[in-house]
Amino acid sequence: MKSKYVILASALLISVATFAQKDQIKNAEKALKGGDAQGALTQLKDAESLIANAKDTEQAQYYFIQGNAFLDLANKKVDEGKNLLAAADSYKKLIDVEKASGKQKYSTQAAASITNIKGLLINSAIADTQANKHADGAKKLYEAYELDKKDTVNLYYAASTAVNSQDFDLALPMYEELKKLNFSGKGTLYLAMNKANGNEDNFANAKERDLAVKLGTHEKPKTEAIPSKRGEIYKNLALILVQKGRTEDAKKAIADARKANPDDSSLILTEANLYLESKDYDMYKKLVNEALEKDPKNADLVFNLGVISAGAKNNADAEKYYLKAIEINPEYTNAYLNLAALKLEAEKPIIDEMNKLGTSAKDMKRYDVLKAQRETIFKGVIPYLKKANELDPKNEDVSKTLLGVYNALEMTAEAKALKAKM
Repeated sequence: MKSKYVILASALLISVATFAQKDQIKNAEKALKGGDAQGALTQLKDAESLIANAKDTEQAQYYFIQGNAFLDLANKKVDEGKNLLAAADSYKKLIDVEKASGKQKYSTQAAASITNIKGLLINSAIADTQANKHADGAKKLYEAYELDKKDTVNLYYAASTAVNSQDFDLALPMYEELKKLNFSGKGTLYLAMNKANGNEDNFANAKERDLAVKLGTHEKPKTEAIPSKRGEIYKNLALILVQKGRTEDAKKAIADARKANPDDSSLILTEANLYLESKDYDMYKKLVNEALEKDPKNADLVFNLGVISAGAKNNADAEKYYLKAIEINPEYTNAYLNLAALKLEAEKPIIDEMNKLGTSAKDMKRYDVLKAQRETIFKGVIPYLKKANELDPKNEDVSKTLLGVYNALEMTAEAKALKAKM
């Protein structure tokens, strides 16, 4: 008889707990409807220890209200990033519960909320990067990727943002995941200008874009290729590994990438840069020649070879590659800029020597020689700076550099005309 009373007492305890749990969920729902999201979460916290043993329908309701409460706080900018992630976690638990039970009541709404959260995370990440909080932005972009792993571009942007924050420990696993996915990012943009607001809109395909133009809502259609990002990805992965003292791992990563993507010429450049970093110049030169043989008319490739050569202080090769890039593409603005910058490097030792000279007749004579050399350098960069300014008139650095050259050469009329445009 005694054992029966024990069983009965236990049943009564479970029954009381179940009623209490239902009341807390109901009170949480009421608090949320009244605009008190924090109060709703407090009510749910009291029921948390019991929810694992609750019915599937009650668990789903619990996570649905919890997700909505976290999302409400995020929308009110209360610990936005933290609450967005908490809301997404609640919705995912809800979907798992309903999927296991075979009964779906809240899953559709939860899925829509997760899509909304993904957009909010991306917008919040953009705001973080604009405020120079790159690490925070990278984490949010990664969470956006975690919510929708089909949208791999968010993983790429998360890794790039982490690199911008110099947080290599954060960036490394992201780049390793991009490598595992063999992410390229290569694609096509179908663009047309919106007549209503003047913005350039991107369309899913050429058919939709052309239809909008035909309907008259858009004009000036154009198609742009999005180049492969594999070279950049493996370059950053390799540089992080090198920075961590894992040079052999870096070389293996590049070798694997090239085997998987034999036609991606940007990876040759990345491998060349890696051997340059490790001061293996023979291998570097071999890869440079291989890159040029593979794609001799690729202006970007030739330009990047110029950048690598300049980084190695091989100015003669750098100049050759920049000029070659201009020959392939006469409107390659950065090639003109880098060429001018390369030539202006010769000014520094001249200035240093001029500053050390005294006022003796011998020093004054040497000063005149150096002054003439400096003027020759300035005259030599004018064509490149003028072309860069013509191609990119809004670039203040180009305008200021060109203005400085004009002033140094006492080209008053040219300086006045340029200043009027600035």
